[in-house]
Amino acid sequence: MNPTPSSLTVQPAPRVWDAPVRVLHGLSALCFAGAWLTAEVDRLRPLHISLGLCLAALMALRVLWGLVGSPTARFSHFLKGPTAVVKHFTELTQGRLQAHAGHNPAGGWAVVGLIGLSLASAATGWLTWTGGETFEDLHEGVATAALALVGLHLAAVALTSHLSQRNLVASMVHGRAEVPPSEGIPRNHTGLAALILVATVGFVAWGLAPNSPLRAPGANETAETQHHRERGQEPDDEDEDEAPRLMSGAAMPPASPASATAPRSVRHDDDD
Repeated sequence: MNPTPSSLTVQPAPRVWDAPVRVLHGLSALCFAGAWLTAEVDRLRPLHISLGLCLAALMALRVLWGLVGSPTARFSHFLKGPTAVVKHFTELTQGRLQAHAGHNPAGGWAVVGLIGLSLASAATGWLTWTGGETFEDLHEGVATAALALVGLHLAAVALTSHLSQRNLVASMVHGRAEVPPSEGIPRNHTGLAALILVATVGFVAWGLAPNSPLRAPGANETAETQHHRERGQEPDDEDEDEAPRLMSGAAMPPASPASATAPRSVRHDDDD
């Protein structure tokens, strides 16, 4: 008897990304985007610092997981030599791509570049906060380079997804890809991913607490700027309000000497 369609079970595609890799990827993207958007807002400086420190910790964990994690998460799995990278770009220009369980040869080196620039951005940001404006230009330059590499990475993901007819973004979300079953990973490590997520959210919440040390003025922050930030104001707001008052005061003519020195008349009631 032939099996009916209802009796057939559809096997899901093999899992190629474990939960820690996917959580680290998503959290690091959110931390980088949030840190970039809050960089120039003084009242959000504690959030900016918290996100930067989280980004550094997440990248450090990614390096550790790249050494001892699942097969597809390890650097030894996706870091290839120049020959493999050139072959990948040749296939890319010809519109044919080989399926990879994990990062392709070019994407693997992009991951290393993003990890390195993220760590450098966080380190120079901390030096700017603790050491003053000496490192500010370096911090901005590294962050801009990281943003450029992020843009290039996203463009490459979109192009590769189009040419290979595989949704690489969806694969990073659910962790599965259309590859031979032998190339899948055996464990998902969900508990470790949950621990990373809880620790990240908890650290950001701690950084935003009223008594958090991240609210202390940095080396390049004056007491006046700190006062404005605690009140939820931009430092220039009060200065702009002060200008009309100064102008109105300057427009008032000075009192004449006569009016300034003239005695006031005192009215005395006659006694009956």
